[in-house]
This record gives sequence, structure tokens and C-alpha cells, in this order.
Amino acid sequence: MDNEKAWFVRRVVLSVLFLVAVAVPLYPELFGLDEVTPFPQLVAYRPQGLVVLLVLALLMLVRRGWRIAAALAAVLALVGGALVAPRHFSHARQAPADARQLTIMVANVLGGGANAADVAQLIRDRKPDLVSLPEAQVDVREQINALLQDQQYKGYTAQPGSAVESATSVLVAPSLGPVTFASDPGTTLGNVVVTGGTLAGVRLIAYHGYPPLTDGVMTWKHDLQAVRHWCSEDPATIVAGDFNATVDHADFRQALGGYCRSVGPTVGGGLQGTWPADQPAVLRTQIDHVVVTRQLQPERFTTYPIRGTDHRAVVATVAVLR
Repeated sequence: MDNEKAWFVRRVVLSVLFLVAVAVPLYPELFGLDEVTPFPQLVAYRPQGLVVLLVLALLMLVRRGWRIAAALAAVLALVGGALVAPRHFSHARQAPADARQLTIMVANVLGGGANAADVAQLIRDRKPDLVSLPEAQVDVREQINALLQDQQYKGYTAQPGSAVESATSVLVAPSLGPVTFASDPGTTLGNVVVTGGTLAGVRLIAYHGYPPLTDGVMTWKHDLQAVRHWCSEDPATIVAGDFNATVDHADFRQALGGYCRSVGPTVGGGLQGTWPADQPAVLRTQIDHVVVTRQLQPERFTTYPIRGTDHRAVVATVAVLR
């Protein structure tokens, strides 16, 4: 083999190795690495990673010897971008005119660090039927509710552990009537199940999933399995909260299965990042979700700033299909 052919073969081999190297953090599930740190953490920023990869591929075109690698990287970035694009360009389907609407709000209050007045004002403005408050202990819930006395929201808190992060609270609008509150012991952190009243067979669940910390990936996976369980059951279900997972996580997609869908990506709001709130929008990722089963039609999804917390609040509207 002459030197030119040998160099071409070497470039091809090195280009393929480069492609694998950049594909692993973007698509660790393809390599069986989605449970191995740091990949569960990195894949949460897949959209941003694809943009960086495309820019890198364009810069690599300057060097003739790098053009094969640049072409492979550009193809990966463009294909990945095409898969991400529907999260922004999707539109809500038209629900029947007589369908009942439910408005759901999520606000991780960072253990009470969030400005209670901001949370209360958003509730006044958007008038949600259910407010999911991850990391809100009883005192935080009551502080927010005290600013809403004329609204007559009812509250409940589940806190299975002593840590502030384990608390999850809900506020329920009086329009839902005499609802029943319960806690499902199937998750590590607190969750609240709301049924009855005028929900007429719809189940509302306020949820907080364990984060994929270096030493907590298996606990994170366990909590997402609870979501899969809720989604696969018969009652029409809405799960709202801080999932600590994005649609780029294979475990989150498996939890939804064919039973549930996240409202944001379904209605074109899938690239509205909710965390970390103190970073520019392009550096955020969407880990706060409103997830619904197929008996409910996603309609709107919007995020809002709340002072004092590292999460943006989420307000989603869904229609109940009969």
C-alpha cells in the first residue's frame, strides 16, 4: 500500500474513532453507558451539545486532513438536530370545544428559598387547578397560601424524610371540590396523589424525582419507574413536578413509554429550559415537566421566573378528553 492510500485509510479510521468519541456523551444509551457517570448528567444538555458539534465540524473543514471527520460529525449533528426540532416546532392539536381544561403549575421552591410573593402572584395570575411545589415543607406551603387567603386553595404536604428536599407540597383550587390527598410510598422523595372532587376520574400527582447524582443514579432510575407505573395504570393521570430528567434521558422516555407524554415538547415548548434558572436560556435544560396520559390533550406550556430558586416555574394547560 503506497503512502497516499495508507494515509487515507488512517484518516478514515481516525475519523470514525472521533465520531464515536463525540457520539458517546451525546447518545450514551447507544453504547450502554446511560447509567454511568458522567453520561446521565451530560446527556441532559444534548441540544446544546449538538450545536457545539456542528460548529466544531464547520471549523474542522478548514483543514483538508480533518474533512472526513468533519463530514461525519456534521451528519451526526444534523440528524440529531432533526430529532430535536419537533420539540420546538410541534403544535397542540385542537381539543373538542366542550372539553374540560385543567391548568397545572410547577414551582420548585428550593427548600423555601423561592420568593413566596412571586409564587403567590403567579398563582393569582394563572389560576391553576393544581400547584405542585417540590421542596416545599409545610411552613413554606402555608407561607404561600397565606398570601392567597381569598383564593381558598387547599394544601397538603408529603415529606418521607428529614431532608428539606424530600418534601413535596400541593395547593388545590376550590373549584376541584372535596378532593382526597394521599402519598404514594413508591418514590424516594415526597409525592402527593390528588383524587376525587370534581376531577371525575382524573388523578393528579405532584412529583419530585431524585437527581442523577454520581452516587444516586440507581435511585434516580427507581423513582422514574414509579412514573412508568402511574402512566401505565388505567386512570387518566397528570404527573407534575421536578423530574430531574429530560426527554434526552432514555430512562425518562422509557418511563413515559407509550402511555404518557410531556406537555412541553408536545406543544412546541420542549426547548424552554427550566434549570438552572440563573443561567442564560441557551444553557438551561428542561427537567420540570407536566406529564399526561393519552386521555388528556396537551394545549399550552409556559415557563416563568421566580426569584430565589434555581428553577423556572412551569404552567401547562391540558384538556380532558371524554
